[in-house]
Amino acid sequence: MKKHNFYAGPSILPEFTKEKTAEAVINFAGTGLSVMEVSHRSKEFIAVMDEACALVKELLHVPEGYSVLFLQGGASLQFLMVPYNLMGKKAAYLNTGSWASKAIKEAKHFGEVVEVASSKDANFNYIPKGFDVPADADYLHITSNNTIFGTELLNDPDVGIPLVADMSSDIFSRPVDVAKYNLIYAGAQKNLGPSGATLVIVKDDALGKVDRPIPTMLNYKTHIDSGSMFNTPATLPVFASLQTLRWLKENGGVEAMEKVNIEKANLLYNELDRNKLFVPTVPNPEDRSRMNVTFVMAPDYTELEKDFLDFATSKGMVGIKGHRSVGGFRASIYNAMPVESVKALVETMQDFEKNK
Repeated sequence: MKKHNFYAGPSILPEFTKEKTAEAVINFAGTGLSVMEVSHRSKEFIAVMDEACALVKELLHVPEGYSVLFLQGGASLQFLMVPYNLMGKKAAYLNTGSWASKAIKEAKHFGEVVEVASSKDANFNYIPKGFDVPADADYLHITSNNTIFGTELLNDPDVGIPLVADMSSDIFSRPVDVAKYNLIYAGAQKNLGPSGATLVIVKDDALGKVDRPIPTMLNYKTHIDSGSMFNTPATLPVFASLQTLRWLKENGGVEAMEKVNIEKANLLYNELDRNKLFVPTVPNPEDRSRMNVTFVMAPDYTELEKDFLDFATSKGMVGIKGHRSVGGFRASIYNAMPVESVKALVETMQDFEKNK
């Protein structure tokens, strides 16, 4: 039976990525050695890093004056590195969920944090709008997609100050106006590669403006100057990420991905809005994530939650149990998720409805 992988992260990867990475685990670039056992300073791996950075710039149309890095520590380390490097005395944060809340907690170690708005009052089931951003803040930090609560900012805000974004779960899913941002970061394990690598896109002239001393490993300039090679990078995840970037380019880039992602999301949300058994947890369609579709049983059918999970599992649906903060179900439909798998989930929901 075919398995349909809806895990939120680590998550589904393109078949192309898995196949090319599996080959390189045995024989990397004709060396007769595994990609896991060659020096990161070998010409073969330096070529991998260079191509990966170049493809990030190409696919996202990154303007001149930005550096692309592959670091480690996940988005969680970026919660710390961002204010360490970019916050002088004050920064603004939009609180849209668990990961935004954690970023806020870390930023408070470095100065004043202004929480410009929050959707905590409704268990983060909407994106706040119409909030004021202090003009003297060094940046506004947003979390563009919220994997747990199923909301997403589907555009690049115009706020009058530089932006910083955690795009861990929707990077490369749509075009982004990188010029609006001082920094974008993303853990690889949702829409780029396996866990272990973290993508950072940083505006060069945004750095070097804070007075505090920055430890060597936490200074973005360290990694820019050394081409992400100051310490040993996560070689296998970077190699796999390169394969995903190649796959993205071959399939039309982020513009083509956005069209497919809209199609997949519409398929699933239309069924959720139609099916009497289920309710999407995000009521406003314009706030609904294209990457993580969260839903629960309708009030009259809450006792069927376990039955549906068992039924879906029997049909090959993997990883659809919702996060404990929301309950219910979560279908993560990242770039690598084929339309056919979304259709299979919709058919599973319809089949379950027929029997109830």
